Amino acid sequence: MIPLSNETLDQLPDAVLRPTYDRGALRAGIVHIGLGNFHRAHQAWYLHRLMQEGLAHDWAIVGAGVRPYDAAMREKMKSQDYLTTLIELDPGGSSAEVTGSMIDYVPIEEGNGALIARMADPAIRIVALTVTEGGYFIDAANKGLDAAHPDIVHDAAHPDRPRTAFGAMIAALKRRRDSGAGPFTGQSCDNLQGNGEVLKRTILSLARMGDADLADWIGANCTFPNSMVDCIVPATGPNELALARGLGIDDKVPVTHENFRQWVIEDDFCAGRPDWDKAGATFSRHVHDYETMKIRILNGGHQVIVAPAEVLGLETISATMEHPSIHAYFHKVEATEILPFVKPVPGKTPAEYIDLIDRRFSNPRIVDTTRRVAFDGSSRHPGFLLPIIHEALAAGTSIEGLALVEAAWCRYCTGVRENGTTVEPNDPMWDELQAAATAAKDDPGAWLALPFYGDLGNDKRFAEPFARWLRMIHADGMKAALDTYAA
Repeated sequence: MIPLSNETLDQLPDAVLRPTYDRGALRAGIVHIGLGNFHRAHQAWYLHRLMQEGLAHDWAIVGAGVRPYDAAMREKMKSQDYLTTLIELDPGGSSAEVTGSMIDYVPIEEGNGALIARMADPAIRIVALTVTEGGYFIDAANKGLDAAHPDIVHDAAHPDRPRTAFGAMIAALKRRRDSGAGPFTGQSCDNLQGNGEVLKRTILSLARMGDADLADWIGANCTFPNSMVDCIVPATGPNELALARGLGIDDKVPVTHENFRQWVIEDDFCAGRPDWDKAGATFSRHVHDYETMKIRILNGGHQVIVAPAEVLGLETISATMEHPSIHAYFHKVEATEILPFVKPVPGKTPAEYIDLIDRRFSNPRIVDTTRRVAFDGSSRHPGFLLPIIHEALAAGTSIEGLALVEAAWCRYCTGVRENGTTVEPNDPMWDELQAAATAAKDDPGAWLALPFYGDLGNDKRFAEPFARWLRMIHADGMKAALDTYAA
């Protein structure tokens, strides 16, 4: 095994691509908070490819995190000079590349002093985040900031010792304002409709809780571009570690990914940016159309299939797509109930995009687990699917399949599969979801009373088919319900 490091890059197998640029000459320009697999396979890769072309050498990435568990990732990355082995898995073959666009990782500490100081450095011109859909402290009832969350309350009261990424960004921006260093761009890279707008709302709302003048300065000077990000990137486990070892590389945190990437970005950067379009990204004024297509068909499609798959004991997304009942149900929901609420984008119709997603989900070499995709449904269903139900009801179109999707998720949250095995907690709201799902066996309205359903729970056009599907699932089984709908 070759331990991955700067010193061993020349020893890697010839088939493994590696940085051709002088990593020692790179200068930091981006702090990225939430350094998971997706970031390293997506945004960091685009930057690495620019660097391979002799570009963007002053835009290197500094990794960061705000939770104690981020410290373990920092130590692993530091031990291999912040290099990552990316392994592309495709039915037609695989390839590997070591990327080097990340050059440092901020120490993880209570109060986030080191992170604040790094973001206050004038050399940092972009602060980017991948903190998941549920990481923005969104109040399910009003879609604004959850000002009562303990971490938000703490950050408003103790702005110099914040717990959250957003509190740390505000503290850094205060220093930059006071020092004359100027603003930075806040760049969300999460799967949220209008992710830049969501980030801006979170930052401004939290800042205004403690310092209205600072909030006004941020609003007038910082920018928060919307973007659409896309690449299927499984979690790293024993199989992924073994793939890296099979290449002869000792990488503590390798990343596998599919042979597809897409990044569409609003060109709204207050302090400059890399030329990501030269590495394949798209700058567009129409990000909303791209993100709607992706969030509704891909991310929504994931939620369509994972609850039935989990209830039926299927462990991977590709195995789910091989199941005839789930595959037929997936296509009908997508084509008849989601597609009407998606616009075409340049070069791609919604129908063509559904076919593309079918192929991507069906890739057996991407070992993406149903459990990973089902995680945090309490953020993903309200973000990806419930808006479609609202639009369909307003338009008078069918929501039978979408009601079945919600009933399947309810059944999943009872915590027991049809084979009798237990579903381990898989949501920040798991206890509340499980209690509601259990009560819904006798009273389907108990599930629809969850706060994110809002007025849908009282709308008979949705509540009645939901209750009918849920009763069928409990009485006849998941497969019977799926087959009834698909027929």
